Amino acid sequence: MTSSVARVSADGIARVGEDLPHPERRETEPPMPKTSARQRMISIQGLKKSFGDTVIYDNFDIELPQEELISIFGPNGCGKSTLINMISGLMPMDAGEVLYDGQTIKETKISYVFQNYREALFPWLRAIDNIHYPLKVMGLPRRTREERVEQLLADFEIKIDLNAYPYTLSGGQQQTVSILRALVTEPEVLFLDEPFSALDYEMTLFMREQIQKIYLKTGTTTLLVSHDLEEAVQLADKVLLLTRRPTRVAEIVDVGLPWPRTTQVTTDSRFVDIKRHCLEVFWREVKAS
Repeated sequence: MTSSVARVSADGIARVGEDLPHPERRETEPPMPKTSARQRMISIQGLKKSFGDTVIYDNFDIELPQEELISIFGPNGCGKSTLINMISGLMPMDAGEVLYDGQTIKETKISYVFQNYREALFPWLRAIDNIHYPLKVMGLPRRTREERVEQLLADFEIKIDLNAYPYTLSGGQQQTVSILRALVTEPEVLFLDEPFSALDYEMTLFMREQIQKIYLKTGTTTLLVSHDLEEAVQLADKVLLLTRRPTRVAEIVDVGLPWPRTTQVTTDSRFVDIKRHCLEVFWREVKAS
């Protein structure tokens, strides 16, 4: 088996190729039912975005596989969060098109976990009511909502007092509630914008385990923005490395390490090699004129 590094082809679209050797991809495959043999794709074409005179994206094209966990990493200010904000529909594009296996953003069920969990949760609602909230917005009957929430909590063995209000919970518990709220709608695509950046290191390690558990359980297409390279590699099938702005694709690196990935994997020689390669690409882009 081989590791992949995607390079920009002649047509300007970044696609994954087969370049670097690596061992077995994963020990535990997440359940990912497919309707056909072809790989479902996220297709981003002609993406443009500027803030005033600052051009962030200019005719940005890329195709990314669905049903995988993809982390996004790059120089400060390159537009990592801006990218997922646009392709999730939270921020308007100046130009361009995003399709999820041929479907528009509006036709795709999307959930988003924000960096600032304190502002993302409704403080006047109990934790359990925060989780129920999107189902109420969807208009689901109470019994259906209760059954779905009960199943979700059972799947992930949540040990939080969900009758408590968010402000009485720890940061990690609040972010767990945010993630549960995002998952309860059974999204086709889950976006995570630096979800652990406000947590202490112990809680960050715990939450990395939880994200893996969720991914391996659901197989949901997940795009994770991270400012931590170790985290970006540990939690991804593929790492999308971006350049300085105007932002392009530097490389897409296939991690290819077995799942699940405990903290011990970060000292494995294969992990170290992948991280070193990503770091070399990152510094090359940081130092680029």
